[in-house]
Amino acid sequence: MKITTYISAILLLFSCQSPKSDDKLNKEYDIVVLNARVIDPETHTDSIMNIGISDGKIKKLTSKKIIGENIIEAKGKIASPGFIDLHTHSPFPLGESFQIRDGATTLLDLEAGAFPHKEYGYHIKDSARANFGASTAHGFARIKVIEDKDQAYMISRDLQGSVPGKAFTQIASATQIEEMRKLIDDDLKKGGIGIGLLLDYMSPAISNDELKMVFEVAKKNEVVIFAHSRRGPNGDIKGLKELIDLSSETGGAVHICHINANAMGQVGNWLKAIDTANAKGADISVELFPYTAGSTSISADVFNRDWQTIFDITYKDVQWSETGEWFTKESWEEKRKNSPEGMIIHHYMKDDWIKTGLKYPTMMVGSDGMPAITMEVKSNPNLTSSFTRLLTYYVRDEKTISINDAIAKASYYPARRLQSFAPAFKNKGRIQEGADADILIFNLENLKVNATYTDPYQASTGWDYVIINGQIAVEDDKLTNNRAGERIDAN
Repeated sequence: MKITTYISAILLLFSCQSPKSDDKLNKEYDIVVLNARVIDPETHTDSIMNIGISDGKIKKLTSKKIIGENIIEAKGKIASPGFIDLHTHSPFPLGESFQIRDGATTLLDLEAGAFPHKEYGYHIKDSARANFGASTAHGFARIKVIEDKDQAYMISRDLQGSVPGKAFTQIASATQIEEMRKLIDDDLKKGGIGIGLLLDYMSPAISNDELKMVFEVAKKNEVVIFAHSRRGPNGDIKGLKELIDLSSETGGAVHICHINANAMGQVGNWLKAIDTANAKGADISVELFPYTAGSTSISADVFNRDWQTIFDITYKDVQWSETGEWFTKESWEEKRKNSPEGMIIHHYMKDDWIKTGLKYPTMMVGSDGMPAITMEVKSNPNLTSSFTRLLTYYVRDEKTISINDAIAKASYYPARRLQSFAPAFKNKGRIQEGADADILIFNLENLKVNATYTDPYQASTGWDYVIINGQIAVEDDKLTNNRAGERIDAN
């Protein structure tokens, strides 16, 4: 009896302790992703592995068994770095909610930027789902100098659109150029992620002296200029050569935004010119968006020029973003006069231009997504679906590039471009131990674009998990309550 009682007591003791021991073991990591096809563009890893995530970081990559508090079974699915959108204009809760359901974990406006740059993200900064940041905006610094107006971003704090003033047409004096130099330089020192240059929007106003100043400031601070080059008919290469010449002269680095929109049918020639310049010591990178229509303000300077010749389109090829209606000459003139802050979608690009660009080895992909503030005022499908379209149409369906190449173009290449002057990006765009846990988990066959030009606010689907800074932001296409996004500055 005594022996039986003793054995029973021992068994009871172990039965009581075992759950505590297992509970401790099961919490080795916050999140464990099992049996995923891990694709890391930097190391060219493409193999079945397990991922251990804790404290916002990737702590373990292994083929061995690991355990954690939350288990994600990812057999048959890809685990890739979260996508870094270099070129988006929607730092608002609605826009952010669509973009993370498109695989974008870091949202940057580097083309337009903001001034001061920290004004970007004002409406999400206290509860961000995604990482976000902006360049120092030459254009908004110019507005401050020329108009003495504090317009920090294209959409104001009170959610009003902007109408171009004299800063878009008036040539700056030497004194004003020096004022801009100081403002831009000071904001870069506070963490602006490069310099945003809306050159084409202010084309008649910006002299060579002013443009050279921007390159000089970029070189001094060792940052990149993110430029919307001047447009010419059918992709006239003069706009690119202007930037190449200044990059070669000053040593300032430049990134060409949405080459498909500006080079048009001359994408191949533009890329050859970039290769030639880089071989001679210039520092030029390039990006495109995977849609065949552009979106911009109806009051953009290009529409003061011979835009029908430049784009090889007419009124019937242009839509009013807010409603999706197609223009006539009469409705175009009415909107230009009475709604100059409105946005349009102009259909002028060809699929082959994008395919040519995607085959360029170091091409990056951004969305150029326009502001999405309310469901009533529509934007473009770029915002909701660019990365899903990249993977579904150009990888899965058309086989233009491989899945590995597409992931690199949307994650690692942007991180690599930024990391020399924005060190936070050394830990992004990668699936490696020590990297930030910005991770996408998906089955390529299940991804689907739902948005259209007439109904753009339809979220992409097929994203099993979107993890941002170690917290699940999207699960089975549904937003969670986690808000782990952080502002990213260059310092």
